Amino acid sequence: MRLTRYTDYALRTLIYLGLNETRVSSIAEIARAYGISESHLTKVVHQLGRIGLVQTTRGRGGGLRLARPPAEIVVGTVVRQTEEDLALVECFANGACAITAPCRLRKALGEALAAFLAVLDRYTLADLLAEDAAPDLALLLGLPSPGVIAPSVIAPGRGG
Repeated sequence: MRLTRYTDYALRTLIYLGLNETRVSSIAEIARAYGISESHLTKVVHQLGRIGLVQTTRGRGGGLRLARPPAEIVVGTVVRQTEEDLALVECFANGACAITAPCRLRKALGEALAAFLAVLDRYTLADLLAEDAAPDLALLLGLPSPGVIAPSVIAPGRGG
């Protein structure tokens, strides 16, 4: 089973936002942190917003943040909602195979896919952001360590 780049970017975006819950983030900042395409990430974020995982706010002071607590975001559900096609082989998609009726491979692959998703269903975003991993993840992404509030940036001439 291989997940698409789209799903990978969706999961990475959720991890980033989960690590950075105290403030809003931008698509540009997430793309920069991961070294990925901003235009592709925009499509991913749009879908994450449509399915209710990310809250987006336009305009000055706008940005992205999680729409739900990390403990309510199930990894298996994210995979199902972002993968366009979970058909492991052609017969899953349209049944076009000369041996479909007696074939046991289809059953075995169906069980394997179900097991794969069942394992992912046991994990939430909160599990991926567990205390022992979060500081290292934040450091690699250039974010303040979780639990540390980043200093607010005050524009020059705005006072403070």
